[in-house]
Amino acid sequence: MEPLRTALTGGLACDVCGRLPHPRRLRLTVAKLLAIFPVEFALHAIVLALHPSYLIAVSALVVVTTALVIWVIEPSTMRLLRSWLHAPRTRPSAGLGALWRIRVTLDDRTGALERLTHHLTDLDANILGLHIHPLDDGVRDELVVSTPDRIDADSLLTAIEAAGGRDPDAWPTTTLALVDGQTKALSLSARVVGDPGELPHAVAELLGARLVTDHVTLAAPLPADGTVLKIPSPWTGLFAFTRAGEPFTPAESARAHRLAELAELALTRR
Repeated sequence: MEPLRTALTGGLACDVCGRLPHPRRLRLTVAKLLAIFPVEFALHAIVLALHPSYLIAVSALVVVTTALVIWVIEPSTMRLLRSWLHAPRTRPSAGLGALWRIRVTLDDRTGALERLTHHLTDLDANILGLHIHPLDDGVRDELVVSTPDRIDADSLLTAIEAAGGRDPDAWPTTTLALVDGQTKALSLSARVVGDPGELPHAVAELLGARLVTDHVTLAAPLPADGTVLKIPSPWTGLFAFTRAGEPFTPAESARAHRLAELAELALTRR
């Protein structure tokens, strides 16, 4: 289902809502002109060559042009020029600067997050989103921060480690990372209810993971580093997901299993 959606939208659909960006007015006007002009030109040339009466010529031009443009030419041109029409706007988001997603393990005690916040503030970093995953040996914090363009990943990692963070990771992200986590989970749940076959893709999107298709990995025991997660599948027995260098937390595992239960329930009620 996911490859089909990507093929139909040319890979330009929004990762959150699944919709194509609205085409710009100028591009839409140019595309329609490109669709209509060849038809108008050809029909006028034919009419002038045949020399019919004035009434017949006008009627033929109006009827044939309208029918072809509405039902054939314009839709075909819109599909042909989809990538150009719906090209993402490159205008940067005002005031956000560079956006980063950060994952770091902190001690589960008072002041740990405050120290991290203080060190990020020294870099003029602004925390825009925060999600906390409880662990056996602390908490795994996931943050979305904006920074000045001069700040790079090494600067962020140095500041995080100076604040006492363990196993930090930082990579560039987009404004899509600011979508509320609960809203995203509800949207993915609705997607699974509508089509249980979307389960593996929904889990991969929810966890930022990759679906495993290797049968050896599927049959092997779970690795000790926690970077592979298995959930029951209503069709194949198991789905497995991997996230290199980033172990799955118990909360993430619970969410994935709830989605699997939702898919199974949706199947039984069909």
